[in-house]
Amino acid sequence: MNKFSISSIFSDNCVLQRNKIINIFGYVDSNCEIVTTLYNNQHKILSKNTKTICTESEIKWIISLEPQSEQEGCSLKIDCRFSDTINSKATIFENISIGEVWIAGGQSNMEFELQNCTEGPKELKSKNGGKHIRFYYTPKNAWFNDKYYEDEKNSCWKTWDGESAKNWSAIGYLFAKKLAADIKCTVGVIGCNWGGTSASAWMNEKYLSVDKDLESYLKDQEEAVKGKSIEQQCKEYDDYEVEFAKWNAEFSKLWEKDHNISWETAEKTLGKNPWPGPKSCKNPYRPCGLYKTMLSRITPYSTKGVLWYQGESDDHKPNIYAKLFATMIKNWRDDFDDSSLPFIFVQLPNHRYLMDKDFKHWCLIREAQQQVYESVKNTWIVIALDKGQFNDIHPKSKADVATRMEQIAVSEVYGKKSKRSSLSPMYENALILEDKIIVSFSNADKGFILKKDEETLKNYIELEKIQGKDLPEGFTGFEIAGEDKVYHPAKFLFGKDNKANTIILSSDLVQQPRYARYAWYNYGPVTVYGKSGLPLAPFRTSTKDGEEATEHAEIQQIMTVAN
Repeated sequence: MNKFSISSIFSDNCVLQRNKIINIFGYVDSNCEIVTTLYNNQHKILSKNTKTICTESEIKWIISLEPQSEQEGCSLKIDCRFSDTINSKATIFENISIGEVWIAGGQSNMEFELQNCTEGPKELKSKNGGKHIRFYYTPKNAWFNDKYYEDEKNSCWKTWDGESAKNWSAIGYLFAKKLAADIKCTVGVIGCNWGGTSASAWMNEKYLSVDKDLESYLKDQEEAVKGKSIEQQCKEYDDYEVEFAKWNAEFSKLWEKDHNISWETAEKTLGKNPWPGPKSCKNPYRPCGLYKTMLSRITPYSTKGVLWYQGESDDHKPNIYAKLFATMIKNWRDDFDDSSLPFIFVQLPNHRYLMDKDFKHWCLIREAQQQVYESVKNTWIVIALDKGQFNDIHPKSKADVATRMEQIAVSEVYGKKSKRSSLSPMYENALILEDKIIVSFSNADKGFILKKDEETLKNYIELEKIQGKDLPEGFTGFEIAGEDKVYHPAKFLFGKDNKANTIILSSDLVQQPRYARYAWYNYGPVTVYGKSGLPLAPFRTSTKDGEEATEHAEIQQIMTVAN
């Protein structure tokens, strides 16, 4: 009894969100009085609050402080006063900034570390590169054990001058660096991500269980562990981790000899990689798992918004991803106690492994992501189709994606630039006129420009040849179909003057077109951009065009083990 703790996300060097109620929280198991005081750099009280707790078991306590303007050098004092004064505790955190706080969430492309990205080496050599950035990484543990609590206890906010900067999320860092410069304010990033995860891993069970489609994630897990005890599940997962580590060690040796070794060759040599391991209560990819061990440990920390890069690991259920993602956003907004919490998320970029068929399942995920943007308020989509990397699910360059996210934040969230100036052209509607389709787009009032993408086109041709296919004559990336729903390459013409936001599509093979689409492939050339320099979002004019993904590639999401 008389146990009292403050969430580990509060530490020296932490960043508290400016101009918003500041939530302080932790855990306690006995009756007590909690007094929280925030001081400025002159040790004058900015805000103070007291809360009486009545409990006989461990509960989460939350106390709130008044919103504050941006400032540096603050301190936070938290007193817990039990009736037994001997066990009363006081904690003081120093060098606190009041600025902007963003969460960097998602899977491996958000997790991708600064040291491994194209821009990383140059950034890490700069003494002042992240001078106005601070980073808290939510400890990556998927199971409550002694290691979990030890890691959490030792976690804290980090500054640029420490060794940990190389491990920061590359996108989170590059976003924060540019934002700090643009709004002249310290920016804190909370890393809460894990490679290979479904959005369902980051959700509370109650949000999945109320919907028949989303409940399938829970039922799949239940069926997989049916009849297995907790002990058996844990043992199976522990055995897998030993096997996985052994495989990675052997792969590292192969990679050292040949940096261009393909995944297929590696698996022929070493046997199939065991990732992601058996479904169990200990597997981090289980539904609701990381919600419990990571997200719930940092809520309801006061934040400005969420940066999100995910979707790859839900490509096996693309038709329900819009519902899944929208529900996850509501879940997070509820937990962070902010019904309009901004979400800026990345639409999946070009991707296809060398030996994969084009299942077009990523097309459906991209479409679902745009549906969320169009239907859920205070969400914004970053079109990144042109930022994929051939034969690699982890594009090494992260600067452009981070910049696009930051520009949306500046214009849409902070209002520092004209609205919509940071958004890509996106499909709006289509008009069928005899033998042509006129497609209109939002965010394209100034029209379009055409760029060559010869390297991607070359790769695309190679990918199709491996599957025994040739690119159809007249390929442009645009396609139209008639009532038969058979697509053919379309000729295109950009509209002019007051119709600059339109593109006219036609084909000699389709006399009476009914459907149109653009860039409807997992990987292919990206050639059309708005005058803003941002790529046209992939689209189809109807979801009833007969196109469905019946399979999905077995994507290997593991971060490169030989760095």
